[in-house]
Amino acid sequence: MIRVMLVDDQELLRAGFRMVLGAQPDIEVVAEAGDGATALELLATTEVDVVLMDVRMPHMDGVEATGRIDGPKVLILTTFDLDEYAFAAVKAGAAGFLLKDVPPDDLVSAIRHVHAGDAVVAPPTLRRMLDRFAAQLPASEPVAAAGLTPREREVLLSVARGLSNAEIAARLEVAEATVKTHLGRVLAKLGLRDRAQVVVYAYEAGLIVPAPRPKV
Repeated sequence: MIRVMLVDDQELLRAGFRMVLGAQPDIEVVAEAGDGATALELLATTEVDVVLMDVRMPHMDGVEATGRIDGPKVLILTTFDLDEYAFAAVKAGAAGFLLKDVPPDDLVSAIRHVHAGDAVVAPPTLRRMLDRFAAQLPASEPVAAAGLTPREREVLLSVARGLSNAEIAARLEVAEATVKTHLGRVLAKLGLRDRAQVVVYAYEAGLIVPAPRPKV
């Protein structure tokens, strides 16, 4: 069973998510909280695999709470897919994003993917967020990528440009399992959690330059 915690200050929204997830044979809602501080208190005594986390809440928002969570995967709930708070949450360790009006099937699929160790939001969506907000948010000094091998650097750049493991494997003419191995080493060497943070790292390190926004 995938143990899920719902964190949102809107009780009605939590009830809707609880109803959808409760109908799944492999998912169980084990805890709920109305703000980040309460969620952290519950996590100290409750075994949770995936936290479905709202961004804007009283007392402690989802960004701060995400940065304090160690262990469970965090899915951020956003009103818009271009949300500076959601971008900050990725830097804090979130595994991905969901819109609050996400279709039930997509919600269930996202939770399963995150639990399996995958990122939920496609890198192109994350790139759009970075294009908009990278120049506005303060960035910590990234770890130097000098320790990566040439092939690991190729994989890092390919992930940052939005390619899937299968697409990278085809481009580099290697097995997909080999790409996963290289990506795992990239994550370990750079201290990153998942491919979403690889994209953030690549932008902040200057390896990928945000595209100029068109003039309106």
